[in-house]
Amino acid sequence: MKIISWNVNGIRAIAKKDFFADFEKMEADILCLQETKAQDEQVSETLADLNGYHVYAHSAIKKGYSGTAILSKTPAIQVSKGIGMAEHDTEGRVLCLEYEAFYIVNVYVPNSGSDLKRLAYRQTWDAAFLSYLKNLEKSKPVIVCGDFNVAHKAIDLARPKPNYNKSAGFMQEEIDGMDNFTAAGLVDTFRHFYPDVTDKYSWWSYRAGARGKNVGWRIDYFLVSKHFMPQVKSADILNEVMGSDHCPVAIELKN
Repeated sequence: MKIISWNVNGIRAIAKKDFFADFEKMEADILCLQETKAQDEQVSETLADLNGYHVYAHSAIKKGYSGTAILSKTPAIQVSKGIGMAEHDTEGRVLCLEYEAFYIVNVYVPNSGSDLKRLAYRQTWDAAFLSYLKNLEKSKPVIVCGDFNVAHKAIDLARPKPNYNKSAGFMQEEIDGMDNFTAAGLVDTFRHFYPDVTDKYSWWSYRAGARGKNVGWRIDYFLVSKHFMPQVKSADILNEVMGSDHCPVAIELKN
């Protein structure tokens, strides 16, 4: 089974590019999308021509903002939207599907913002989201994927020194949040397989030709319950796939 996660930076915008051709090539059994920037019915309408997939969406109350969606060949046993906390559930950031062997949680973690106005909120979000995941994990393993809006270590961005404690996505408070996820037994699958790889990123600024120069950040992840890791065959970053400022990331599960 191949599971892919992709911040598409607007599902309606990327659908006008090579999204459908890229999707076909990726051969995903499950595709998790973040930042759909569309209401549920708009997501369904945009993806209506896809055959063989069930489409699930969770939109923000604010139109054209945030939002998550999952395309799955196998219908979910159960679908839940949000983490059950009103202060965190108005922006369509969490969509969870239950399957026989695991939960798949698709997340678009709040960005602290260029002026760091949401950094404090981000810290409360991280704590609440981790609690939500650990509660799910009591009944079956969790696969959580999406845009976490943080580079976990210096190895995860091209220019760590000028960004550390100055830029959203590499503030110590955000790093601490990711430390808490991994300390709680959620394994960063890409780093599990590639502990020393330094130049594989999943997001690039649109400024100054950053993608062409590979001046990027790895902020999109698959985290998996530690006891489920033996079922994970591989992890990858599909940085050749264009269409968004993010590229897809993927894991493959064993049969």
